Amino acid sequence: MVKLLWANKYYGMEASTEDKILAAAKEIFIQKGYAGARMQEIADRAGMNKGLLHYYFKNKDKLFSAVFMEAFRKFAPRLNQIFEADMPLFEKIETYVDEYMDILLQNPMIPSFVIHELNQRQEEFVQEIMSNKDRPNPMKLIVQIQSEVQKGNIRDINPLHLVMNMISMCVFPFVASPLLKQLLQMDQKTYLQFMELRKKEISTFIIESIKIKK
Repeated sequence: MVKLLWANKYYGMEASTEDKILAAAKEIFIQKGYAGARMQEIADRAGMNKGLLHYYFKNKDKLFSAVFMEAFRKFAPRLNQIFEADMPLFEKIETYVDEYMDILLQNPMIPSFVIHELNQRQEEFVQEIMSNKDRPNPMKLIVQIQSEVQKGNIRDINPLHLVMNMISMCVFPFVASPLLKQLLQMDQKTYLQFMELRKKEISTFIIESIKIKK
């Protein structure tokens, strides 16, 4: 995978050129998705010819990987700060959902890219993520959930199931957005506004599902 920490040295690129290409690529990938994006369109958006774009990024996979890694380097530490934070569990759940949904709203192509990579090169992609020092690490949250169960503050739930529920409820609407937009008869702008409202719905649903009923 192409990595941004390396880009200037590896490609001999000027930072301004790199930023211009990645910004243009991100816009196109968000608008068209991976399958619909074309290198010519990205080159046009970046204000350069296609040959020059291919000189910097040989193909669409490498460019998509670079866009993903740029986003990954930004959002993974933010999620880890929440996992590590000293805050009550319900507040942490609300903060996590709010932050993660914001990340996906800013980078809606991420879930589809992850699925694409897992389908195409599963072992290599997983290794790249797991070998990254900033990879998301929810272990402190898992321990916190387990502690709250033992104290009787929340119902008896497997912490791994709760964490998976939190992740999947945030991610699925972005993975299935083409279908859901058709079913709900929403355009892209309306759908993203709906996702903004959904942040509160997800955290409320999760918290209510683990509360001790009195």
